[in-house]
Formats: sequence, C-alpha cells, structure tokens
Amino acid sequence: MTSSAANAESRVAEVREKYGKIAQGRVEGCCGPSPTPCGGGSADAVSQSLGYSKTEIDGLADANLGLGCGAPIDHLKLQPGEHVLDLGSGAGIDVFLAAKRVGPDGRVIGVDMTPEMLHKARANAAKLGFSQVEFREGRLERLPVVDASIDAATSNCVINLVPDKAAVFREVARVLKPGGRLVISDIVLDGELPPAIEKDVYAYVGCISGAMQRPAYFAALDAAGLRDVEVLKDIDYLGTMLDAAPDEVRELLARTGVSQDQVRGKVRSLTFRASKRETAQGCCGPTCCA
Repeated sequence: MTSSAANAESRVAEVREKYGKIAQGRVEGCCGPSPTPCGGGSADAVSQSLGYSKTEIDGLADANLGLGCGAPIDHLKLQPGEHVLDLGSGAGIDVFLAAKRVGPDGRVIGVDMTPEMLHKARANAAKLGFSQVEFREGRLERLPVVDASIDAATSNCVINLVPDKAAVFREVARVLKPGGRLVISDIVLDGELPPAIEKDVYAYVGCISGAMQRPAYFAALDAAGLRDVEVLKDIDYLGTMLDAAPDEVRELLARTGVSQDQVRGKVRSLTFRASKRETAQGCCGPTCCA
C-alpha cells in the first residue's frame, strides 16, 4: 500500500471511530470534544435550522443525531413505490423520511461503514415499524448495491469525509437507473484552507478539511455521468456554525492558530440535484452515458 493510500485509510478509520462514539452516545462535536451535535444545541434544533420541518422529525428523535448539513429529501420529489439509496445513512433519519414518501411498496437502502451506527439504525427501524427499509454495511466507494436498481439517491454531509470522492460518484452512477436522480447535501470549498486546518483531525471528521474544491467536486460528478447539476442551497458553513456553536469554532481556530478571516466564506454547505443521463436510443456501448 502506498503512503497516500495508507493515509487515506487512516482517515477512514478516524471517521469510523468518531461516528461510532456518536452512535453510542459518547458525543463529540464537529470541531472537537463537545456534548452537543454538529452545529451546537439539540439535534432537533440543528435539523430545523437546516430545513427539516418540526412535523417531519417529530417521532424520529433516536434517528436524528443532528449530523447533517442540509435537508435533501424533500428536493428528491419521491414517488410511491420508488427505490431509494442513502449514502452514509447514520442512525437513519433520511432513510425513514424517504420511507414515508415511497410507502410500503417502495424500498429504501441505507449504506454506512460504522457498525455502531448500523446497529442503532436497525433498532430504530424495528421500533418505528418500517418494513421497507434495509441498512447495509459498506463503503461508499464500493456500494453493496446492484447495478441500475435505484430510482433516487441521497447523502447528507458524508461524501466530504471520503478520501476518493470520484469513486463515490462513479458508484452512484452505477447503481442509478438511466434517468435516475440524486440530491446531495455536502461540504465543498471555495478557496484553499490554511494548512493547519487541513491537518487537523477534528476538522476532518467534522466535515471541513476533508472537503473538495467546488470545481473539482463538480468535475468529478460530470466525469461519472451525473449531469444537469443545479445548486439548490449554498451557505457559509463556518459562518453558520459561528452563530450556532461559536465556542466550538473558536476552539478549532485557536487550536490551529487560524483567524476567522482566513476561513470566512471558504467552507460552503451545498444542497444540489443532478441526474444520470438516459442511454441514447440505439446506443449499445458503455460510453453512451459519458
């Protein structure tokens, strides 16, 4: 294994360890040790600030850990009977919201690499009575899902944590049906981060330093055959966190010796939609959707 591959796997292990602790209730905040979820405050308050309605998250308390950076499900426009995939499903909140929309004839698969999160999500599914959901253990770069079986895919603040984001987008394109769609909430960068934050493990597992530059991110989507990108929401992530959880952000900046001006406006929380191009009529080769 090359040193870069070893470093990437080390980062993956750090992410798995941190989110395992969160699932077990040994919560650490996005920017460092903290008794609150990402963004500070209660998980419900954080989720409502991201765009979830109080009505839709009522009754899903155990599935809502306040770890997202958006509210993608409504934008998917799910229909009864559709098959849906959630990448990095955590305790299951977006899986369960999708299940309500596709109904008993639909199917929702959540994929997560953290055993503790999968255990929590499966327990939540049993308690809530969702028979049309399934949680599978796996990496987003190697999805345990068959080809062309998914109508709609989503992910909420997880792809930024994966070292090889291009591989994730290729996998999404593989499992989507032709014409399938995705809505993703994620963190991207508009500008370079100071090296101290790039190297900070808490910044990585808190979605910041693992993020990709916006042009490269969308180029990777396009290369995978995921086109017609439309940005639905674009906000200053660290600016929002400074309002919601100023102590956590200030602790991160103090630990790394970075000023607010050095990061202001660079870390963006995006929600966007895209689709997998339909196969051209009469085309019979693998490059039809390229």
